[in-house]
Amino acid sequence: MPFRKTHGLIELGRQCAELNSEMETLLPRAAVLSEYAWKFRYPGDADKPTSEEADEAIGLARELYLAISAQLPEEIIGE
Repeated sequence: MPFRKTHGLIELGRQCAELNSEMETLLPRAAVLSEYAWKFRYPGDADKPTSEEADEAIGLARELYLAISAQLPEEIIGE
């Protein structure tokens, strides 16, 4: 299934869930990661995340990565 280029994990999550219903519980939780794609990229008014928030986001991103990569053929993930 083709995906358009976006940082919107809600949109991407919906498409993934259409292909694999096992992802439905994880993907909505990961939607909060979308703002990390842009919020801290440029200097300005955004407060930096706390160490706890950053650790939580990294853990969630890792969980999402592992869940998605487990669904892909080996030749795609390079293992």
